Amino acid sequence: MARDVVENDGPTRRDYVKYGGALAVGGAFAGCSDLLGSEQGTANSGQESYTVTMSPVGTVEFDEVPRSIFTRLSHHAGMAFALGRGDDVNALNGPEYYHATWNQFTPRLPGVSLDWSNLYPSWQTSKEKLYDLDSDVHLADPASVVQLEKWSMDDVDEVSEQIAPWFGNSLSARHQEPIDEWDGDYEYYGLWEQFEKVAQVFREEERYEALANIHADVIGTIEDGLPPEVERPSVVLLTAADVEKKIWAYTTGNPGFLTSHIRPLRPHDAFGGSLESGSNVDFEALLEADPDVILFLSGMQPDVSMTELRATLASHPIASEISAVENGRVFPQGARYQGPILNLFQLEMSAKQFYPEQFGEWPISDGGPYPEIPADEQLFDRQEVADIINGAF
Repeated sequence: MARDVVENDGPTRRDYVKYGGALAVGGAFAGCSDLLGSEQGTANSGQESYTVTMSPVGTVEFDEVPRSIFTRLSHHAGMAFALGRGDDVNALNGPEYYHATWNQFTPRLPGVSLDWSNLYPSWQTSKEKLYDLDSDVHLADPASVVQLEKWSMDDVDEVSEQIAPWFGNSLSARHQEPIDEWDGDYEYYGLWEQFEKVAQVFREEERYEALANIHADVIGTIEDGLPPEVERPSVVLLTAADVEKKIWAYTTGNPGFLTSHIRPLRPHDAFGGSLESGSNVDFEALLEADPDVILFLSGMQPDVSMTELRATLASHPIASEISAVENGRVFPQGARYQGPILNLFQLEMSAKQFYPEQFGEWPISDGGPYPEIPADEQLFDRQEVADIINGAF
């Protein structure tokens, strides 16, 4: 049974001032009873074994730091990447796609590289394949895996006991309920809350702290620069293989880490909560909603032309009347299942796409890679982030 927990997108700069940095190493997370009562992480330094606790897996004991890493969804792979462990990932949902996605951003991080192109595609993973991979940890949500065909609770337990533990949380993406077959409670985490737990698994609390501090500063900068509510745009996220044939629309205010780069900017949902996220819409419905900003998911992909997309919309008799199209505010996005590093970039890009007067204009381009932003208009220091990933901080 799922238990709704108010999701926190991560400590703000004000939180760091208020608590003296305590939030960076354990506290106000879903399921925690007090700010400083975490039994995990640094407190176990120097011990031969250590434990980390997170829903839905509970308390997991590790005899040593895991080396080979199985992931199913890219937010977990992105966490490994942020901790300098990207090359240890052996599986990923859509490896070629997410290899391309992450590598639209890595060119802006000096000395950082990543190759996920030949990993095992793990969306419909099998128990037998997990035996073959023989990973040291499965950064995947067992409550999500048990939804797959041919998986049972017994299979989930067997993998944990015979191969390596599960340690992941995916239903926090949109605060979905686990299926009835899942035997246990479920709690929801923000992206950075979960990232701290994963950092504890790899004994990388210092890396987490360093990145969380940057994230808190970005959130603080955004909060300080937000215009009054009446001046904030209405926004919709779209994706489509062919925008003239079939469009999926995603709401921007729903809870979960899929919108953790948008909610802090507090735009208006173009559909006003009337649309179920992931619904099919047509140009008539978009014109009725009339968003000020259209965000196009996958727009950063190397094989997607934002120039052609904008031209298609502008030449269509109905789509051309949408405010976002009329005013040239159709922008690319990267990934919703984002890890911490993409989250930093996407907070910056969304801030510029929504509020150019406050945060500087987003450069109009044909898509990826992430454009060069003048140093005085960057919301975070690229070299500092690269140093943390590379362990040189």
